[in-house]
Amino acid sequence: MTTVNVEQIVAANKTAVADAQEIGTIALAGFEKLVALNMAAAKSALFDTSADFMAAFSTQNPTDALAAQASLVKPLAEKSLAYSRSVYAIASETSAELNKIAEGKMAESQKAMSEAVATMAKNAPAGSETVVAMFTSAVNAGQNAIETAKSSAKKAMEMAEKQTTSAVETALSSVKTPSRKK
Repeated sequence: MTTVNVEQIVAANKTAVADAQEIGTIALAGFEKLVALNMAAAKSALFDTSADFMAAFSTQNPTDALAAQASLVKPLAEKSLAYSRSVYAIASETSAELNKIAEGKMAESQKAMSEAVATMAKNAPAGSETVVAMFTSAVNAGQNAIETAKSSAKKAMEMAEKQTTSAVETALSSVKTPSRKK
């Protein structure tokens, strides 16, 4: 019979606190990057485009006003695209760091499960070899299914990323900057 001792409980709690701190640090770092990006975007929206808007408002006739307004579309679309790419990059980076931690913990859990199954098999009573073999096979199949699911999810994310990038590039290239009439 296995007994849990106080040292194991304390060690498990220390590990849990350290893991929570690491995850919190990564999440907050990602949030800080988003805040900085949003501050930069707000400053850019306020200061970088005001001269263009003032030029559009100072035109003498409606045709020039429309042309000036239309000439703002591409730069704003490019800035929007750059902003969305930056948000995506921050989210991807943060997600990758969190996934790395999760995968490490998953690998540790799988190893612990394998060790527990091996210990159980070693200590199983005589005549239970068939049950132990079935259980071991089920655990191994479950671990293989998890690996397959992770691989499939990763491939799906890569494909979605490529399709999104392609769609954004197509949309941006379709935005034309009209020329002003003189």
